[in-house]
Amino acid sequence: MLFLVSVMLALFALSVPIAFALGIAALPFFLERNLPLIAIPQVIFDSMDSFVLLAVPLYVLAGRIMMRGGVARRLVDFAVALVGFLKGGLAAATVLTSMLFATISGSSAATAAAIGSTLIPEMERKKYPRPFAAAVVAASGELGVIIPPSVPMVIYAVITGVSITDLFIAGIIPGVMIGLSLILTIILVSTLRNYGDREPFVVGPYLVNLAKATSRATLSLLLPFIILGGIYGGIFTPTEAAVVAVVYALVLGCFIHRELPLRDLPKIFAESAFTSSVVMIIVGFAFVFAYALALMQAPQQIAAGIRAVSDDPMVFLLLVNLFLFVVGMFMETFAAIIILAPVLAPVAVQLGIDPVHFGLIMIVNLAIGMVTPPVGVNLFVACGIAKISMEQLMRPLLVFLAVLAANMLAITYVPWLSLALIR
Repeated sequence: MLFLVSVMLALFALSVPIAFALGIAALPFFLERNLPLIAIPQVIFDSMDSFVLLAVPLYVLAGRIMMRGGVARRLVDFAVALVGFLKGGLAAATVLTSMLFATISGSSAATAAAIGSTLIPEMERKKYPRPFAAAVVAASGELGVIIPPSVPMVIYAVITGVSITDLFIAGIIPGVMIGLSLILTIILVSTLRNYGDREPFVVGPYLVNLAKATSRATLSLLLPFIILGGIYGGIFTPTEAAVVAVVYALVLGCFIHRELPLRDLPKIFAESAFTSSVVMIIVGFAFVFAYALALMQAPQQIAAGIRAVSDDPMVFLLLVNLFLFVVGMFMETFAAIIILAPVLAPVAVQLGIDPVHFGLIMIVNLAIGMVTPPVGVNLFVACGIAKISMEQLMRPLLVFLAVLAANMLAITYVPWLSLALIR
């Protein structure tokens, strides 16, 4: 087991693409056991031959259509009209917009890209430091995989057999809590450091602007209720909800908002197919690596090692948090879920930890990894939009990382936050 993991980490260090690194690392196991190499494509095919995983490319497609169809812009305008009068209001509106867009996109990077491309330049015009603006976008982008629907949640549910609906519901309160804590942090920092221009608050004009923004965004704001309400009401499955999201977004962008020309659809379909193929290739090869670990009884060995340290669930969760924080810094989220969920989830259940609660702990931990160097995807998105270096981003980001860590501890040790809406 250690040899396979060492090979994988060495390949990561050599910048070998993640999918290939996972497949190559598992190859010595197949050769040593004299297993036919045809088993590798069979495992890949079997892993992706899943109705549930169809939700992944569909949510990717829905997110791209909404970005190009005017949905993101209307959500931004609504959020700015709602909280823009506060000190740090535009930055707070960035988090609020990310929370709203997260209920549609299911992706952290897509949320950061959609919101950042609009609001980072706008924050700079309103006299927010560019690194601070980028840090806000990077930190709030992680809500894209915590507030449902969430692509990583879909993959986790497929791996562990946990109900996708329960996992989606579990993400609502923690996602809102993280979003509100980021907003409060922004208001405090902006007040102390005098960030951002602020419009004077006058009740009449405020209500008029809010009414106009709400009117323009009404159809966009309805989409989360249609998707999540349909899932929770048992009208359709999460995969069917993704189809509904695509159709609704197409109608909205092409025929109601009329900001998405039909001639642009082939390009959007091609871009979504490319993004989805990258994700699914990683998923397939990660299943191969996980298959090798399972045959080596790695889950049992790791479980025994953890139980040897302590049988206390609190200690176990602390160790898991520290471990996943480090893993999230260096490993792609989907690969980490597929490799580690089958190892850690059974141990959690043995220690009496609710499987849905543990699933959310794992998702939130790895979401924080999207905001930590050296491979945090949100950092690259935010830095690319803001045209700054990673070093410039890190100083303002540290306060947000501290807030995210505090939220992580609350989610870990207060199960009610994840399970209240399920029970």
